[in-house]
Amino acid sequence: MDARLDYFADPAADRTAGRALKHLMATGRAVKDSPLPAATQELVALRVSQINGCAVCVDMHTKDADAAGEAPVRLHLVAVWREATVFTEAERAALELAEQGTRIADAAGGVTDEVWARAAAHYDEEQLTALVILVSFMNTVNRLNVITRQPAGDYRPGQFH
Repeated sequence: MDARLDYFADPAADRTAGRALKHLMATGRAVKDSPLPAATQELVALRVSQINGCAVCVDMHTKDADAAGEAPVRLHLVAVWREATVFTEAERAALELAEQGTRIADAAGGVTDEVWARAAAHYDEEQLTALVILVSFMNTVNRLNVITRQPAGDYRPGQFH
């Protein structure tokens, strides 16, 4: 599969993409540097990308998490986290918030008060802010990649860091 656009190599797209993506990627770096646990960040990024069908992001986040020492069983079970016993209560709360935040149109009401309360029981305000920004960031990046059919499989851990 060939990408419809190459954000990084196409000179015509570079003027627009270069300016916009510079700021967008800075958002991703700010979240990465936040106090939200790194493992939670990778699990949430992976789950949002699975929901959105973003193959290139699934590729990236599984490889980055694996390189950071994440247990393969946890990566394999992210899609079915509700039935899996390998996630902490805090991670489960983050994954639930991420799912509802990603499926806004499906859930009609967005993130419920109950889901928010579960997340707030495990994360402080700065971590919750990072979690909300991460979910929003991943949804944006997933859409950029899915719309332009970015291919998966060639990512090397840490390639964009």
